[in-house]
Amino acid sequence: MRVLGRSGIRVSAIGFGAWAIGGPFTKGGKPAGWGEVDDDESVAAVHRALDLGITFFDTADVYGTGHSEQVLRRALAGRRDEVVIATKFGNVFDTQTRTLTGTDISSDHIRRACRASLERLGTDHIDLYQLHIGDAPLERVDDLIATLEELVDGGLIRAYGWSTDDPERVAAFAKGPHCAAVQHEFNVLRDAPSMLTVCDTHDLASVNRGPLAMGLLSGKYGKDSRLPMNDVRGDSPAWMTYFRDGRPAPEFLAKLDAVRDILTSGGRTLAQGALGWLLARSERTVPIPGIRTVGQAEENGGALQHGPLNAEQLAQIDELLTR
Repeated sequence: MRVLGRSGIRVSAIGFGAWAIGGPFTKGGKPAGWGEVDDDESVAAVHRALDLGITFFDTADVYGTGHSEQVLRRALAGRRDEVVIATKFGNVFDTQTRTLTGTDISSDHIRRACRASLERLGTDHIDLYQLHIGDAPLERVDDLIATLEELVDGGLIRAYGWSTDDPERVAAFAKGPHCAAVQHEFNVLRDAPSMLTVCDTHDLASVNRGPLAMGLLSGKYGKDSRLPMNDVRGDSPAWMTYFRDGRPAPEFLAKLDAVRDILTSGGRTLAQGALGWLLARSERTVPIPGIRTVGQAEENGGALQHGPLNAEQLAQIDELLTR
């Protein structure tokens, strides 16, 4: 178990990333989801994750334009007291066309978005409510904090955080009494020391998105792999650095090959080793690998049994990756 920063909320050391179970949706005419999904399989994956001790579920209102939250409602029915639910706000979308249409971080929108997420999730409170706009203006921080503190006072949320890769924004948000976490990109191929420093300084949890480098660290993709165009990795937007033109980026495949033997030591799969690296990197980390099948739940859940890598292995990886 780990603690979400100053909130005191206890979660499993590895979470369940629920972006993929939202199914297809688009942004600017391009795919923003991970392709078609089987809702029954998604529910079974959630149940298997619970069986294996995963209790932290991270979603967003925009994933599948609400569908991910609805699937979680179905999967967690009758088990709400066993889990910690995180979701996100800030995007505007059309559920009929499954299209992201813009952003809105006004107080009125945040209040509406929170109540809509509560309804879709079938719960009376959200444990961790996260701003989903990574580059939201710093001058809006005080207003955002005031609105989120209002939601805390009303019992609708327990704590809040920001999904951003900017330490300056995190430090500004940390002024909020119930700010508890930052969600940021972090994996063995892309270290984030400045983000860990700001988490240590302000007593925040480090919730790790992309812990498997968008699937590259699953070991399923090689130089000849090609992702389908209905997968966000297949179209490879500019921020999708691990894949380019739907194929694994050669520079990241080379880094992966360099550390593969260490990550797979001790009977771990590649994914379990990558998660073990994050668990060893800091006691504040909570990786949230994407899960949409029972098999993925079992593999990622297995990282809890293997535990963190050791200090010597961390040092070896830093040397191999020349950092």
